[in-house]
Amino acid sequence: MKRKTMNLFKGICIVLLSTFSLLVSAQTGTVRGTVVDTDGEPLIGVTVQVQGTTTGTVTDIDGNFTLSDVPANATLEISYVGMHSQTVALEGRSTIQVTMVEDTEQLDEIVVVGYGTMRREAVTGSVSSIQADDIRQIATGNLTSALQGRLPGVQMQQSSSKPGADMQIRIRGTRSLNADNNPLIVLDGIPFAGTISDINPNDIRSIDVLKDASSTAIYGSRGANGVIMITTFKGVAGQKATVSYNAFYGAKTLYNRYPMMTGDELYQMRHVAGIYIEDLGGGNSRPTMGADEAEGVNTDWQDLMFDNGMVMSHDVGVSGGTATGSYNFGAGYYQDTSLLPGQEYRRINLRANIDQAVGDYFRFGLTTNNNYNTNDGQNIGMYSTLATSPLINPYNEDGSLKRTVKSIDDETWTMTRERMEGLGDSYADNQRGYGSYNSLYADVKIPGVEGLSYRINLGLNLRGMNRGTYQGTGIFSNARDAASTGSLEKSLTYQWVAENIVTYDKYFDKHHINFTGLYSEEQTHYDRSLVSALKIPSDHFQYWNLGQAAKADVTVNPNDQRFEESGLKSWMGRIMYDYDNKYMFSLAMRSDGSSRLSPGYKWHTYPAVSA
Repeated sequence: MKRKTMNLFKGICIVLLSTFSLLVSAQTGTVRGTVVDTDGEPLIGVTVQVQGTTTGTVTDIDGNFTLSDVPANATLEISYVGMHSQTVALEGRSTIQVTMVEDTEQLDEIVVVGYGTMRREAVTGSVSSIQADDIRQIATGNLTSALQGRLPGVQMQQSSSKPGADMQIRIRGTRSLNADNNPLIVLDGIPFAGTISDINPNDIRSIDVLKDASSTAIYGSRGANGVIMITTFKGVAGQKATVSYNAFYGAKTLYNRYPMMTGDELYQMRHVAGIYIEDLGGGNSRPTMGADEAEGVNTDWQDLMFDNGMVMSHDVGVSGGTATGSYNFGAGYYQDTSLLPGQEYRRINLRANIDQAVGDYFRFGLTTNNNYNTNDGQNIGMYSTLATSPLINPYNEDGSLKRTVKSIDDETWTMTRERMEGLGDSYADNQRGYGSYNSLYADVKIPGVEGLSYRINLGLNLRGMNRGTYQGTGIFSNARDAASTGSLEKSLTYQWVAENIVTYDKYFDKHHINFTGLYSEEQTHYDRSLVSALKIPSDHFQYWNLGQAAKADVTVNPNDQRFEESGLKSWMGRIMYDYDNKYMFSLAMRSDGSSRLSPGYKWHTYPAVSA
């Protein structure tokens, strides 16, 4: 009896202790702390965040911080630019002091800031960076997929799951309802005329994102949405030739289907909703059914439409150098096949970089990035598949597919993988794109004036696109004799840029001055045309010869024909000063004159100051 009483007492104690432990862990309170460096000096603007939550704050001018409603067993994440990040377990404490250690490797990292580079320690503006090793951690042929969630302050949203589709990139949010909100992309120092999906992720050495207002003072109004600076790989002088190869292959399958009703659930819903026919004789009722619907049928239209896909990438490169120069050549192939039939994206990239010094004062170089891509099946959608009733059996009694299926309210063309793969010449949606982005530079050190140099950049960008679509008679329509349609779209953009840059970089004891002056001119030409036609006499013509249609059935809409030509002249000056690598100051101003603006308003100036 005593043993039973003792065991009962122990059990009650264990329960009480467990309950007390849970109450302690569930308690929240206010946590105060101070963050200092190794010399005991307070650090201003240190980010302090409760791990796994969005609760956080920054330290004040004295290095102090306060957090409310923090669990007693929480862990704090503490981070600061130029310092090693730390995690601190509270373990019931309400007051802590944290000493942060300088991250010398991060501070010495070189950051591209527009028309020059700086040590990260000396950067006064807001810059996010990512290096090649981090980009390659994710096996993808789309650069935005590798960057998503990895650049603070940069928002990336997938707008389409189609292969080759670009993500929406926002650095400062959506600033305008009508104007372009995309950031400016600068590839190897030259404004980029293509899209970010044109760039092979394996070609990239580093990406630096300019996020604050100073980017406008450097790149003018085009930098108002932020600037993405992309630097590609270059060879190393004095290095022997090395060959590299990088590849990956992946299978794609449907991870999670759209949650749709089964046939029985739809049948019951119609009954409950009162969509039924009364049997006046017997007083019974049954749900209303379409001509091709039947009770007991449960067709999974997603299963009939989706298939497995694949993604594949191959890249080969050769790099090296001599005592006075370097080179880097590479080629890449990327293929992405969708889960939907007929959707596929392919891209071929060719790149080259040459850098050569001549004597002690002169250096020149060439960079070229070229790509060719195909993008098929862009107009294949999922609406028809998801909207078709599961009570419909798509097959005839002989096993063939029905051309159309009828539900209560409509009749739709039977959209399945088998049907799409059997269309042959009666359907086409093919896009072909190409781009060539080239820059040539020459750099001269001015004799007799240490730190003074002149550089000229010449850029030539060319980008074109051809897209043809064709739907044969009755394709995608419930009308068997619906007229065939075809269209052919072409666009061409070419751009030249000439930049003259004077740089003065000098150390005076503990003082460091960097001055950059720029004068540039550029011109852009854009040409687009679209022609469409009806009643094309044969599937063999598709979109290749729309003139075979009757003259009255060929459409050339003036709104679809465009030609634009614009020019831009710019002046820019920037002074950066730092004292003893502790106190930094930057002053920049850019003035742009654009042919797009009306007379009297063509020139605008954009200043910026940071410290």
